[in-house]
Amino acid sequence: MPTVTRLGAPSGAPITDDLEGWVKIEGNPTMRTWVQHTAADGTMISGTWEATPGSWHATYTDYEFVHLIEGRITITEDGGEPVTLNPGDAFVVEAGFKGVWRIEAPVRKHFAIRLK
Repeated sequence: MPTVTRLGAPSGAPITDDLEGWVKIEGNPTMRTWVQHTAADGTMISGTWEATPGSWHATYTDYEFVHLIEGRITITEDGGEPVTLNPGDAFVVEAGFKGVWRIEAPVRKHFAIRLK
């Protein structure tokens, strides 16, 4: 397996099921996920994720790094303050996060998730 892998535009059929631990709470948002790379040891996945406007209550079991390419998201941890993210922003979500992801404009992001 190569030690450097370029992730181009997503191709093939995306996963269209809502992520595990994500429950729609406002509107009828949809998501599409392309897992474009899995680490040789199986501990990381990387790819592209898209979502339409609406809200989910999300529960995270794994750490995620995100680079927002398009759209606008406001994330509010249960009991916390809202954080609004725009194109170009990079952020992390720690394992154990519980809160609302409000998709305000159609989103495209790159992600890297450390699997337990």
